Amino acid sequence: MLRYWDAPPWSDRVRAERFITACRQMAEAGTGARPAVDRGCDRAFIGWCSLTRWNPDYRSAALGYCFVDAAWGQGYATEAARALLRWAFDTLDLNRVQAETDTRNVASARVLEKLGFVREGTLREDCVVNGEVSDSWVYGLIRREWRPSSEPVPAR
Repeated sequence: MLRYWDAPPWSDRVRAERFITACRQMAEAGTGARPAVDRGCDRAFIGWCSLTRWNPDYRSAALGYCFVDAAWGQGYATEAARALLRWAFDTLDLNRVQAETDTRNVASARVLEKLGFVREGTLREDCVVNGEVSDSWVYGLIRREWRPSSEPVPAR
């Protein structure tokens, strides 16, 4: 699940509790949202999708997602991100949503491209996790380029 995360896996409960507290504070402050994603067939938690760094002056935010390995390649990230983008553009009236992904995470890049994001550049040596240096691709999606899918959500 954390193969391309920008931090090493958490080994203590305190770190997880700080993350949950930060998520709540972000929602209460109106600077973002990080809803959990459950699998429809059994309600099992499989990850989360987020809109963070909301800036009402610039009408922008950042998109992120993280899913358990068993959920990869099944369309969950695309489905969850599409729902958040619909909310971002239709309800929050954002003009731009940005996303970043590790350049080694080709599957995540495909998700963003399926959603209409355009690769805008590379952040060189953007992250150092456990001594391993990696680059990130920056993607952007502009409101006028957003095309919500009219496809029905597949039954799972």
